[in-house]
Amino acid sequence: MKVVFIGAGNVATHLAVELYRHSFDIIQVYSRTMESASVLAQKIHATPITDISSIDNSADLYIFSLKDSVLEDVISHIPSNNGLWIHTAGSIPVDVFRKYALRFGVFYPFQTFSKGREADWREIPVFIEANNQDNLDLLRNIAEKISDKVAGLSSQDRRYVHLTGVFACNFANHMYTLSKQFLNKVNLSFDVSLPLIDETAAKVHVLGPEEAQTGPAVRYDENVINKHLDLIEDENIRQIYKLISENIYKTKKR
Repeated sequence: MKVVFIGAGNVATHLAVELYRHSFDIIQVYSRTMESASVLAQKIHATPITDISSIDNSADLYIFSLKDSVLEDVISHIPSNNGLWIHTAGSIPVDVFRKYALRFGVFYPFQTFSKGREADWREIPVFIEANNQDNLDLLRNIAEKISDKVAGLSSQDRRYVHLTGVFACNFANHMYTLSKQFLNKVNLSFDVSLPLIDETAAKVHVLGPEEAQTGPAVRYDENVINKHLDLIEDENIRQIYKLISENIYKTKKR
C-alpha cells in the first residue's frame, strides 16, 4: 500500500514510523518546511516535499496529520483522486473531506506523542470512522496491523474522547509544570514528585479516579486550603486551585 503523509509533526512521525515498520510503502512526506519533511522522510525512506502540487496522485492512502486550524485549507488544495483520505484529529468531523474526496475517514490514535520518545502502538486505542463500510473495513485492517485496541467511533462521540485527553493529559501535565515551579522556590528537583505521580497514575488502574482521590479538597479542609492559597502569588493560579478544590469536594459529595 502506497502512503502519502501530509504533515510531519509528533503524530505523523510516530504513525509514519510505525506503518513503515509494518511494511507500508510511504512514498512522500509533505510539510511547510523542507527541514521537517526531510527529518521524517529520512526515517522511512520517503521523498520530502514542500509543494502541495507535487503530491503523488496515485497513492492508496493519504494521511493528513496537521493542526486543526490549517487542515481544511490544505485539504482544499489537493486534487481529488481515488485514494482514501484520512485525518488523525480528535475534534475535526469526518465530513471535513466531503467536498474534496470520494473516499475518506478518520484514524485517531488516543495517545500523547513526543518526538524522541517511543510509544507502544499495540496498547494505543485507535478510533476509526469512514464514509462507507468498505472504507471502514480497510481502515480497521490497517489499524489492527499496529494496535490491539481498535474501535469505530462517530465524529460526535470522538469529541468527548478528545476532551478526555485534554483533561487527563494536557491539563494534568500543566499541573506538573506548576508543581515544578513551586519546588523551584525551595531549590528542590521535580524528581521529588515522580514517585507521587507514578503512584497516582497506578492507583487509577485499580481503584478508578473517584476512589483514588485524596487530599484536603476531598473533605474541604479550609485550614489547609487557605494556607496553600497564601503561598500562591499568581492570582490566576489561586483561582485554579480554588475552583479545582471546590469541584473535587462537590464531586466527592455526589
